Amino acid sequence: MRNKLLIYVMALAVFLIGTIEYIITGVIEMMAVDLNVTTSEVGLMVTVFALSAAIVAPVLIALTIHMDRKKLLVTALCVFIASNGLMLLNLSYELLLAVRIIQGASGGIATVVAMAVATRLVEPERRGNAIGIILMGLSSSLVLGVPAGTFFSERFGWRVLFIVIGILSLLPLMIISRKIPAIQEDKTVSLRMQLAVLKDSRIVTALAITLFYVGGYSTLFTYITPYLQAASSMSITEISGVLFLAGICSFMGSKVGGQLADTKGSQFTIWAGLLLQGASLLLFTLAGVHILVLILVLMIFMLATWSISPAQQLLLVTLVPRNPDIALSVNTSFIQFGFALGSLLGGLVISRTSVLNLNWVGLAAVGAALVLAAFLFSRKSKAAASSLR
Repeated sequence: MRNKLLIYVMALAVFLIGTIEYIITGVIEMMAVDLNVTTSEVGLMVTVFALSAAIVAPVLIALTIHMDRKKLLVTALCVFIASNGLMLLNLSYELLLAVRIIQGASGGIATVVAMAVATRLVEPERRGNAIGIILMGLSSSLVLGVPAGTFFSERFGWRVLFIVIGILSLLPLMIISRKIPAIQEDKTVSLRMQLAVLKDSRIVTALAITLFYVGGYSTLFTYITPYLQAASSMSITEISGVLFLAGICSFMGSKVGGQLADTKGSQFTIWAGLLLQGASLLLFTLAGVHILVLILVLMIFMLATWSISPAQQLLLVTLVPRNPDIALSVNTSFIQFGFALGSLLGGLVISRTSVLNLNWVGLAAVGAALVLAAFLFSRKSKAAASSLR
């Protein structure tokens, strides 16, 4: 594969962006105490990041469609780095929310443009592999970034963590600015073209499945640190280890889900993933039985959730065979909408009831995804049967 090193450099940038997005889950209690706000209010920082990446980033990418992709990527990374520097200042909670919006927009742009640039730097038959490497950087942020960041923050503070990530981001920025050539889009994908796929009710249903299963995941995982503290006597250091195991399971889930989607089909994999995700959320009621049971259920939850993603993307590609890039781009936005929905719902739960009730709200969201999947797949089966007549 040509320019393999440059692809991995961009994956490193996406890894650092993903760490900044997800790190709130590990330091949420720490930030709440430091900022003198509630845990649910800190959870809003996940919500606004995700909404910004889902709404602002696609709009800005569409508005800058004629701009050199390298220049746009470099600009987005510069803004992302600068926004991390602002976290060191003694800003109010409201201003920190504004900074998270900037991080979400710049990080979202950089991630999507990195995938687009990666496809231009490799042979046509290796484009899927290039995108996979970029996305591996995002999933790796859960495996390494969040637990390492949580462990680091306990010793040096969460503000220092943002500065360190900003400094580390300078390395991929410098390499990208020097080594990647100017790239103009040879096929423009406007915001109108992206929204046009929503005219198909099957695609809307599939995207709603993404929204609800990711929402069910985010409802619990955004607040996983206070949940684990309430359900057990684990320290922050021990929780960092559990988050590391959870990240490994998410990585394994993506791999297994991709293999199952290829061998058994997207429909089977989505069904299996959703059912296992729902079952694990139900089993969180056994959290108080034993700490090992709690950890095991969390591992199953992570495996199940992340196994759905590759199958869901394959399903969308089959629904929009002429414009798969557009379908995947819109699905990426709905993944971020799911993160926003889940963190918002989770915040409402812990502000009004107990953090230990998060799994029930997550289960309701996954239940909605299962109902939508049943509706979508029954329609597909009827359409397939009528075409054979």
